[in-house]
Amino acid sequence: MPHLNEPIEKERIKQLSPVVLAFVGDAAYTLYVRRGLALSHGFKTGELNHLASEKVSAHGQSVALERILPLLTEEEEEIYRRGRNAKKPTKSKNASVQEYVRSTGFEALLGYLYLTGQEARIAELFFAE
Repeated sequence: MPHLNEPIEKERIKQLSPVVLAFVGDAAYTLYVRRGLALSHGFKTGELNHLASEKVSAHGQSVALERILPLLTEEEEEIYRRGRNAKKPTKSKNASVQEYVRSTGFEALLGYLYLTGQEARIAELFFAE
């Protein structure tokens, strides 16, 4: 079993279901967002949670996706499309179908980049201002 942050070969990760990549990407994105908020704001946890919820929601991810789509490589676009087009086991309660499928692609891409150890690319795409 690899260590927690040890990169995994791209070919192995590409064999995973896009929904599994989204599962990892959701957790990674939540952690990145919460880390950033905790280090840049003097808010109490209730306000931090509210801000984080807005960013990690399907709607928030769909909005963020618009900014990064033009920056994706062909490989990244393929991962995003696989996630977007994947059959999901659940439906969103708080987002449109379009936002939900787009956010699944967003999360799959982040999961792929995270698992393959591409931290600099994650920062460049997801957190550049």
